[in-house]
Amino acid sequence: MEKNSSSVVDTVLAETPAAARGVFLDSAGSSLPPRVVTDTVVDHLRREAEIGGYAAAAERADDLLAVRGSVGRLLGAPAHTIALSDSATRAWCDVFYAVPLAPGDRILLSPVEYATGAVAALQRAHATGAVVEQLPADDTGAIDVAALGRVLDERVKLVSLVHAPTNSGLINPVREVVDAAHAVGALVLLDACQSVGQVDLDVRELGVDALSATGRKWLRGPRGTGMLYVAEHLLDGLEPRSLDLHSATWTGPTSYEIVDDARRFETWEHDVAARLGLGAAADHLLALGPDVVEAAVRDRADHLRAELDALPRVTVQDAGFRRPGTQLSGIVTFTVDGVDPYEVKSRLAEQGVTVTVSPRSSTLLDMTARGLDAVVRASPHCFLRTDQLDAAVSAVAALR
Repeated sequence: MEKNSSSVVDTVLAETPAAARGVFLDSAGSSLPPRVVTDTVVDHLRREAEIGGYAAAAERADDLLAVRGSVGRLLGAPAHTIALSDSATRAWCDVFYAVPLAPGDRILLSPVEYATGAVAALQRAHATGAVVEQLPADDTGAIDVAALGRVLDERVKLVSLVHAPTNSGLINPVREVVDAAHAVGALVLLDACQSVGQVDLDVRELGVDALSATGRKWLRGPRGTGMLYVAEHLLDGLEPRSLDLHSATWTGPTSYEIVDDARRFETWEHDVAARLGLGAAADHLLALGPDVVEAAVRDRADHLRAELDALPRVTVQDAGFRRPGTQLSGIVTFTVDGVDPYEVKSRLAEQGVTVTVSPRSSTLLDMTARGLDAVVRASPHCFLRTDQLDAAVSAVAALR
């Protein structure tokens, strides 16, 4: 029987008891995990306490190997192109710092670049003589594909593209950017931290050279987990900035040999329980159907935006919100006239509504261009009911 959004929501609600309490609107920060993820992590920690970490890991050796395959199926990639990490930041930086740069090379950043990418790009520019510039954007903040060709040339070595930013519901066009960048020989590194788990994506269709993401957000996995995809054509050409006995083999007194797959971006020591939990989260989403989950998330975000937009003194800050046909993510951002975003967060928490605040420092370029110091961020996952969303809207309406 074909799955539908309603049946999936019922399933997810049953598997996420905490979702029934209050209104949890922070899946863009760190979501509520399904029971299978929590049980997987806790059970392994208990087993480590019984027989020790090494023996417990040996018992789950096949399951650990299978995690890359599960993540690969989620991203549409073979297992040998997947590396597992302790965060999206680590995964992104591992690839970024491995790309060779020379004086005069150009690094292009998304206007909605997250602070991590911007700081890393500026650091490498200072160290190598490369230059950092912005990709052109349209009036919604999305990459202006028509203008992109005018700024690309053979000096562009890397394009850092944010799929879905942390501070708005924007979704950037990926394939169009990739095709334009590849035409001048540039690599495209996709920050999918806010899209994996809520957007049904396939790296083969997107064509990106590398992708980084986290486990704790929309994927609903454990904290301290991340994932990295590296296209096959790059694997032999990128040497990570650090290696160990897992990512390379010590072959002689003055020689070593790097492993020939994406494990070159891993280290031997890792949180086994968390990594097993990441695999459980990926398998859970695959069983639900990423396309069905995406539709359910979008339905809830659309409902929340529309209801917030109808309130006096509330401004929905998702650029492109009112433009017909604009595809938006599950992130809903807004401000309340006369009430500081941090106060909004605190007062909503008193009513059992969990939101967070996205400050200007996280996405400096975009927020400065839009004249915003901070926005309230609400990110409803598929486990929320409509009446819970309406309760959150009522709580916002009551703010004075």
